[in-house]
Amino acid sequence: MPTDLTLRPGTIADAEAVAGIQLAARRGAAMPPGVHTDDEVRAFLRGRLGEDEVWVAESGDDVVGYARFTPTWLDDLYVLPSHAGRGVGSALLDVVKARLPGGFSLWVFEMNAPARAFYASHGLVEREHTDGSENEERAPDLRMEWLESST
Repeated sequence: MPTDLTLRPGTIADAEAVAGIQLAARRGAAMPPGVHTDDEVRAFLRGRLGEDEVWVAESGDDVVGYARFTPTWLDDLYVLPSHAGRGVGSALLDVVKARLPGGFSLWVFEMNAPARAFYASHGLVEREHTDGSENEERAPDLRMEWLESST
């Protein structure tokens, strides 16, 4: 973990930063364009901060990444593009593994080769491929899974 990085549970006060991270990361990633407006993303994530477990990564005074998850799914793991490749995503994924020791799944777009490689390098395995007809973007995706015994 980078020495200047702090990991902590996210709060409603982090909602704007979390939304900004997701919006910036998605725009810079090998992903299909989002189907929701920026305001819709902000409202959705503000609501999820009260429902799901969210951890944020801070560098100095800035939130630079976050992970949002439920007892069985990692729904979001995003890092600001300016902090990508610095260990922020790995540190957040380690938190998720520690909080969900029984394992979890996530969805990743098939076209997002960097994310797929990142998750594979951390012990997640591809379990299911779809044609994308069930996701909002209508883009092929795949389910990856981490089981404690798989690392």
